[in-house]
Amino acid sequence: MTITLSQRLADARRNHETLDTLPTGLIPADGAAAYTIQHGILRVLSVPIGGWKIGAKSDSGPIQGAPLPASDLHANGARLPREAFAPLGLELEIAFRFGRRFEPSTTPYSEAEVHAGIGSMGATIEIVASRYAAWPNVDKLAQLADLQNHGALIVGEFTPYREDFPFVAPSASFSFEARDVVETTPANPAGDPRRLLTWLVNHATSRGIAVTTEMVVTTGSYTGMFFPKDAGTASGCIEGLAPVSLTLY
Repeated sequence: MTITLSQRLADARRNHETLDTLPTGLIPADGAAAYTIQHGILRVLSVPIGGWKIGAKSDSGPIQGAPLPASDLHANGARLPREAFAPLGLELEIAFRFGRRFEPSTTPYSEAEVHAGIGSMGATIEIVASRYAAWPNVDKLAQLADLQNHGALIVGEFTPYREDFPFVAPSASFSFEARDVVETTPANPAGDPRRLLTWLVNHATSRGIAVTTEMVVTTGSYTGMFFPKDAGTASGCIEGLAPVSLTLY
């Protein structure tokens, strides 16, 4: 029996392993194939979608995303083992929840509808990890299939959505064991992360997946990626939002 990439990636996630090689025949042919593999991973793992990660490399560039297994979402202050993630990068992000449900639809939702549906927001820390031993020197579509290099998401306390929040360049700090790890002025490469939300809603609902009020939608790093070498506590603060922290042991 042929083992699919969804199966291989799901097994690697479950067993905290990495794949040494990736046969050329398993590399997704295009973005559509990569997204199909993503949802196959969740089916193999028998876990529901708890949220989404979305992002873009520029304020006008193409958007990509991935569903997040509900089992990978953790409350503020979570303690997680370092050995469960390889590699292990940390990013400080802003996430949203919607105040309404977006049902599956063959008709796209408008940006006005989506933005009007934003209910709350909060700070998150994403653990970036990969199921490929050769990461980051891995085919980009293969990385997209691997839930876009997602490891886990630590979700801070949410607060009611503010339309006037300085989303493009908020005041933010990110530290590890009380040492500042931000090397540049905090900014999201996607620009205003709210521009990503319409893509996400239509990406999901056009595939028959409802976007619910429980789902956490995290929207890309403001601080770049930090790779801690030792155990310790990461602490993030975005002014106007509740702080968020994670301890690696």
